[in-house]
Amino acid sequence: MAYHHAPRITGWVGWVWFAGMLMIISGVFNIIGGLYAVINSDVYVRTPMRLLFFDVSTWGWLHLIFGVVLFLTGLALSVGQTWARVVAVVLVMLNAMTQLTWIGVNPWWSLAVIAVDVLVLYALIVHGREAKLDA
Repeated sequence: MAYHHAPRITGWVGWVWFAGMLMIISGVFNIIGGLYAVINSDVYVRTPMRLLFFDVSTWGWLHLIFGVVLFLTGLALSVGQTWARVVAVVLVMLNAMTQLTWIGVNPWWSLAVIAVDVLVLYALIVHGREAKLDA
């Protein structure tokens, strides 16, 4: 006779929801910044030693698309979708890696974001099952 034990819910489930909310907020910020870059591409200052490899409107479209993906994944993560944990882990890892490119510009902010990303990754990878929708 097999027994089915419900997974033990700990306080880490709050970190999973926190990860979802952070992704939603980050998605909204990316959407706003992307739309602004697409609509007002002449407002951004271009320098000869720029970090961007694309023109400003391409950069805006990329941020707009990434923002929508972040927003939708954050919503799905907040309601306990299992697939969203995998996508969220990939997106948060990408975010942490991209912060390394900005560490020379704003080191304290980048370090703070990387620290939060590490906590979010730990919550998603180790305790993400606790927030599962069908648990």
